[in-house]
Amino acid sequence: MSGPGEGKIKLGKADVYLHVKGKSGASVTHIDIELDALNDIIKPGENTYVGGKEGGVFLGLKKGMIERAEKKAKKINKL
Repeated sequence: MSGPGEGKIKLGKADVYLHVKGKSGASVTHIDIELDALNDIIKPGENTYVGGKEGGVFLGLKKGMIERAEKKAKKINKL
């Protein structure tokens, strides 16, 4: 995990859950990352990919998601 750095904008504190199959409507066991600010970048129903990295994971973004992410970064005025 690399932590804060140039070009990294903190979006907030996410709630992260291991959601077990058969509980609270889960049809498969998965991980939920709940943070409203993510919906500005990844719209509900869109899919992306995730990869493991030392100390955590990263979410790969598709073209439209990248455009929204860069727009959000400019709006926050930190990039």
